Amino acid sequence: MLKSFTLYFFIFTFICIGICIGTAPLMAESTIMNPQKANSQKIPVNKIDRTDFPSLFLAEPQLEGESVWLVQARLKELGYDIQPSGIYNLPTSQIVRLFQVASGLEENGVVNRPVWEALLLSDAGEPCLQGDSQDKRGRLLIEIDVSSRKLVLTEDGKPVKEYPVAVGKSKTPTPLGEWKVVHKGLNWGNGFGTRWMGLNVPWGIFGIHGTNKPGSIGSYASHGCIRMFNRHVEELYPLVPPGTRVRIVENGKMFPQDLKPVLLKKNSSGQRVVYVQSRLKELGLEFDRADGRYGNMTELAVKYFQAWHGLEVTGEMDEATYRAMGMIK
Repeated sequence: MLKSFTLYFFIFTFICIGICIGTAPLMAESTIMNPQKANSQKIPVNKIDRTDFPSLFLAEPQLEGESVWLVQARLKELGYDIQPSGIYNLPTSQIVRLFQVASGLEENGVVNRPVWEALLLSDAGEPCLQGDSQDKRGRLLIEIDVSSRKLVLTEDGKPVKEYPVAVGKSKTPTPLGEWKVVHKGLNWGNGFGTRWMGLNVPWGIFGIHGTNKPGSIGSYASHGCIRMFNRHVEELYPLVPPGTRVRIVENGKMFPQDLKPVLLKKNSSGQRVVYVQSRLKELGLEFDRADGRYGNMTELAVKYFQAWHGLEVTGEMDEATYRAMGMIK
């Protein structure tokens, strides 16, 4: 009985080994014949699509996303030998080092805020083809209402062009305020489409641009930028010189109905500063743009308001000042 069991056990083991040996080549052959199966597990990446001057550097997994593409596209536009891929690899880091040296920045291959600002606020210059036609143009303004997802170009207060747009999602809202076009770029591709017009928002990278997702136009879909159909942004682009004012509102206003008071003072920046500046303008006290920068003019306007309303004159936005300005209940 024991001998029979032992014999059966060896036979079973031999059959299992044969099956394993026989199927192994088939599995290898299947992998060779179907390389997609072999590559089904992609190399992990760090997705970077933020607009808040994200830090970009060599990493493992590699950094990848719209933020990387933007840096590469701008470097290419400036004449550097680079093809945008959206992946922050060694060649990209080396090109960034060259740019840092040329710009008098620390050479480390890391894209930090000073590099972002040097990239997007420096310009290779506009073509000198404007001539008398530009001199005859009136005062231009781009107004974007995020609630209606509409962009209107006006000249001397009269509408000239109107376009549907996509704006920021609730978690990545389009910045309300009064900005300027500070940089223009051509054919960046990918999510930026065929044209780019960058804005001077102090807390991040925002612009008006084309898209490779035309189905998103008319919705809340972006990371804060204003998307247009490529054919529309190509039409708008030559009409808008650097320095053109851009006013972004929500239902015609730049501050919400319900606002949580946060202490603001000189050198503060951000969306809440825009809210304060917009309210001061409504009260006839702020004479500069609502640009999100709490500078000398904003501090002076707040001091005037505090003095006229019997508040402690500090130039800072405290809870009592918010309440007196009608921004909170």
